[in-house]
Amino acid sequence: MNITGPDVITTLVSIRDYIRWAASRFAEHEIFLGHGTVAPLDEAAAIVLHTVHQPYDLDHAYLDAKLTLAEREAVVALIERRINERKPSAYLTHEAIFAGLSFYVDERVLVPRSPIAELIAERFEPWVDETQVFNILDLCTGSACIAIACAYAFPDAQVDAVELSDDAMAVAQINVQKHQLEHQVELYQSDLFNELPAKPYDIIVSNPPYVAIAEWENLPAEFHAEPAMGFKGGEHGLDLVLRILVDAKHYLAEQGILIIEVGSSAETLQDMFPNVPFHWLEFEHGGDGVFLLTAEQVDLYHSLFASAL
Repeated sequence: MNITGPDVITTLVSIRDYIRWAASRFAEHEIFLGHGTVAPLDEAAAIVLHTVHQPYDLDHAYLDAKLTLAEREAVVALIERRINERKPSAYLTHEAIFAGLSFYVDERVLVPRSPIAELIAERFEPWVDETQVFNILDLCTGSACIAIACAYAFPDAQVDAVELSDDAMAVAQINVQKHQLEHQVELYQSDLFNELPAKPYDIIVSNPPYVAIAEWENLPAEFHAEPAMGFKGGEHGLDLVLRILVDAKHYLAEQGILIIEVGSSAETLQDMFPNVPFHWLEFEHGGDGVFLLTAEQVDLYHSLFASAL
């Protein structure tokens, strides 16, 4: 389906023109957002700026710069693909911004978009003393965006990142090398904790698969362009979350914290354990379904979590 019309490339000339035009086309064709952008204008800006090799935070003074004919054709082609293929724009540009950092992404990993980025920017305050954070663990790392962002936030800490998927591990390695963090971020191919060395972590953070099967089946097309393994959390969405809750006891430092994103399964988890005081974190920039437990709480409720497996 051609959505441009014959006069677009000749009548639209500036970066601003194409961002506005693309936003209108996205709204008209009702593309689904939710992979890092919240409005058609944001989605349009991400695609147009990437295509012309400009940063996502380009100074507004440059938005009236005229595009070459080749640039216009490239922008229009990518806008058409976004509408026709219904893939997240990050798969078309092979770039996603997370915690202010650029990451390579493709169809082998979920598009980075977790609200955990806000916690990392705040260095998990007030829950930890950043001077006492020496070891961080990121479970189900995917593109390694959380692990790498943690490495930037805690430059003196060792960050271990765990992933089971061969495909995701390959993308994670690309990003570790892209950010030149091989000395600080260690990748482990493992089914959660299974292949990890025994050591205490001051922070364990995870954005695991947490979507119930029935819910996943009804997600928009853009989500089905992503690897199903990154979504499916079993019948109730909590298969991996429960395993993490049980095993974290053996890997948390005495003053450590456990942070897990469970998204749409938050209510299910709280109903499953009504007496567990999950601290549901709030985010200034949007997002929910992320809880925090201290090492003491993980230990206290260990038998309760184990009984649910």
